[in-house]
Amino acid sequence: MRIIFHGENAASFSHGFAERLGEPSEITLLPDILASEADRATYAAAQAIIGVKFDASLPVPAELKLFHVPGAGYDMVDLSLLPASAAVCNCFGHEQAIAEYVMSAILARDIPLADADSRLRQGDWRYWAGAPERVHGEIAGRTIGLLGFGHIGKAIAARAKAFEMTVHVANRSPVAASALVDRAFTLDALADFWGSADIIVVSVPLTEETRGIVGAAAFAAMRPDAMVINVGRGPTIDEQALYEALRDKRIGGAAIDTWYRYPSAGDASPQPSNLPFQELSNVLMTPHMSGWTSGTISRRQGVIADNIRRRFAGEPLVNVVRQGA
Repeated sequence: MRIIFHGENAASFSHGFAERLGEPSEITLLPDILASEADRATYAAAQAIIGVKFDASLPVPAELKLFHVPGAGYDMVDLSLLPASAAVCNCFGHEQAIAEYVMSAILARDIPLADADSRLRQGDWRYWAGAPERVHGEIAGRTIGLLGFGHIGKAIAARAKAFEMTVHVANRSPVAASALVDRAFTLDALADFWGSADIIVVSVPLTEETRGIVGAAAFAAMRPDAMVINVGRGPTIDEQALYEALRDKRIGGAAIDTWYRYPSAGDASPQPSNLPFQELSNVLMTPHMSGWTSGTISRRQGVIADNIRRRFAGEPLVNVVRQGA
């Protein structure tokens, strides 16, 4: 098996991969930009590629049997340019980490551990129990609204229920009420969904249907103390509308992990938006980190290794984006 890990992201899954695969293989790590003819020739000879993108700038690997994205999103893979022989798969395994991130962001707003610690080090007993003016919040009894109910939404719902929260869901396909879901909305009923929850969590993928799905009308319909959390894709929330809702304090706050601008070869340290979110005190800004844990890497590595074994053995694949010839 001639296996290529293409780029920095994919290389994260290469450590110990040969042992995880357990099959004779030739594994090569290639940089994001294939500058040398040797690198391009190695890429072109690959039978399995782990990578986050494929476009016309890359050599066509004529003998490719499997292109495996080491994550859920494959919007940077031009399926029409890959050989017909190549199956394309993706993987998840990030829902546990993202759900923990979401719950951490929610808890941090109501349980001010860092502030209490900072104050007490200076002799300030601001949160000392015993007087009503010193109480802090709790999340039991709050309502969380999940826009999207895939792997991530389900994982968040399970953890929210453990904290005795009420769970509302808005999803493209209907979701039945269950032990995890108290109330469900379809996407044509979003006007009612926005105001039904204390926290809105966005985890839908970015499509033409979902681009800007959370816009000015959504923020106008939300509760004035609502918290918005984005762990899906940045542009699912309208950039200008989000900034203005936070700037004008029309909602309570936000935790944003997925953004509108990212580092590039020309700018390694950009602000994540053209708008000055960094000047706002009511937004928690994180650099697309919610799903990036050692557990995520291990789970995804297992899926990739298993799919490579399956493909070369002629067995059915999991997480199929496109069947190969």
